[in-house]
Amino acid sequence: MFYWMLLVLAIIFEVTGTLSMKWSALSGSASGFYIMLFMIGCSYLSLSIAIKKIALGVAYAMWEGVGIILISLFSLWLFDESLSAGKLFGLALLILGIALIKIGTRSADPEKEEVMQ
Repeated sequence: MFYWMLLVLAIIFEVTGTLSMKWSALSGSASGFYIMLFMIGCSYLSLSIAIKKIALGVAYAMWEGVGIILISLFSLWLFDESLSAGKLFGLALLILGIALIKIGTRSADPEKEEVMQ
């Protein structure tokens, strides 16, 4: 459970960093870029610890996929960006892809594999 919480933190850090980059670009303030650097660094650190127990493909797919979904939704709300039918379809495919990767990933833990068989 601890490693899944780290993955959630990595996603939150990534989303926060990316949104602060956009905010900084729009406002002209350099502080957003420093926040972005810190948050992205924290995101990679959290992700690197999370993949000790979570399959890399699953962790990366969730980190990027959930991050993209959240960034798209927050961009819609915070920056008045549009969400076209094509973007919605792409986000739906992204969710489906993440689910399929999670379902299709076998456990790296031999004890878990024995229980599953």
